[in-house]
Amino acid sequence: MRKLEQAPHGLHGELAVPGDKSISHRALMLGAVAMGTTTIEHWLAGEDCQHTLQALRDVGVPIERQGTTVIVHGKGGAGNFVAPATPLAMGNSGTTTRLLMGLLSGTSFTSELVGDNSLERRPMQRVTQPLAELGVRIDLTAAGTLPAHVHGGPVHGGTVRLNVASAQVKSAVLLAGLNAPTPTVVVEKLPTRDHTEIMLRQFGADITTATDQRTITLQPQPHLTGQTVVVPGDLSSAAFFLVAATIVPQSEVKLTNVNLNPTRTGILRVLDQMGADVTIEPIPTTGEPRGNLVVRSSQLQPIHLTAPEIPAVIDELPLVALLAATADGTSTIRGAAELRVKETDRIAVLKKELEKLGVAVTEYPDGLAITGRPAWDVQNSDLDSHGDHRIGMMLAVAALRSHTPLTLQNEEAVAVSYPQFFTDLEQLREDH
Repeated sequence: MRKLEQAPHGLHGELAVPGDKSISHRALMLGAVAMGTTTIEHWLAGEDCQHTLQALRDVGVPIERQGTTVIVHGKGGAGNFVAPATPLAMGNSGTTTRLLMGLLSGTSFTSELVGDNSLERRPMQRVTQPLAELGVRIDLTAAGTLPAHVHGGPVHGGTVRLNVASAQVKSAVLLAGLNAPTPTVVVEKLPTRDHTEIMLRQFGADITTATDQRTITLQPQPHLTGQTVVVPGDLSSAAFFLVAATIVPQSEVKLTNVNLNPTRTGILRVLDQMGADVTIEPIPTTGEPRGNLVVRSSQLQPIHLTAPEIPAVIDELPLVALLAATADGTSTIRGAAELRVKETDRIAVLKKELEKLGVAVTEYPDGLAITGRPAWDVQNSDLDSHGDHRIGMMLAVAALRSHTPLTLQNEEAVAVSYPQFFTDLEQLREDH
């Protein structure tokens, strides 16, 4: 249990957030199947990415790590991986699980993927069914969950139309397509994050995205070459401090070297629509765009999000709910049923935890309506992450504007994506 403290004088200072989690996962995986050596700088050392690293080691990929620098000695293709001696441990990482289902499809052996209690409740057919269209055989439990047995073998190309807007599912299909002798075409329901496509191009793959932004074509069996990947700061991590500095009076914070990929900047668009004071300072670069963000506290107006806007902000929706809880009026988030199958049922959990702060919340099957209030009217000081890292960090941010002392149960969940979150938050509280 952690005591959560108010920030009576606001948040101040400059912060470099940890490396982007999505890019850290993908750099490891593409480095593993490339020829030669891949060096990853500013890699995220969170538990999720460590599970990816260890799983790749378990299938015979030599990987060295010194702090946030990782060196991957590529095997030149999944066909050169070796059978693991034990089941591959996914921990709580849905990204590791879903992407490895695609990557391991080109091996010559069967891999068993296992997770923690939370991950083993999450649905996996959304990945296995599209992969089956490329000839990939994956056995799940009767409930469609982990443990999973990925049967390596021949993979064929083809056109796969996705019925869920998920960058993880798209990426799994593309990673499987690396082993196919004919082109692999993915048609998305809605455009999602394109980190996999950007990194595949960097490693030498012939991959194109049509003008509709939904149709991606990967040419067969690309020769991937090891690269140096400098991971930008994770906007999903930066988002907690963007929101904190926005809702805590007297705040001004600068976040440096943050990933500004347009498929990830949904939270910046939300902040802009709600009237937040955020300035973007672009940094010239190749590959993933990046920049510095300066944010100052401001009064917010309500927002109304619908299904087309959800994919670009899916991981930040707990923070959008918190912004709504401080805005002047009622906000709505709809078309977000995907929240029900994250680390927790985030729709139900957000309602439960925000109501502890005295916020009026209406729950819908696919979202929430939230009526903001100028200050918390705490009904229950015992907050709970429910084992969900993003919920835990969101609640710690909410507590910054509470005059009532609060506590957080299950704080350890935060380490999944941001081990030093509380240290960084304390730095901004003290730097004034």
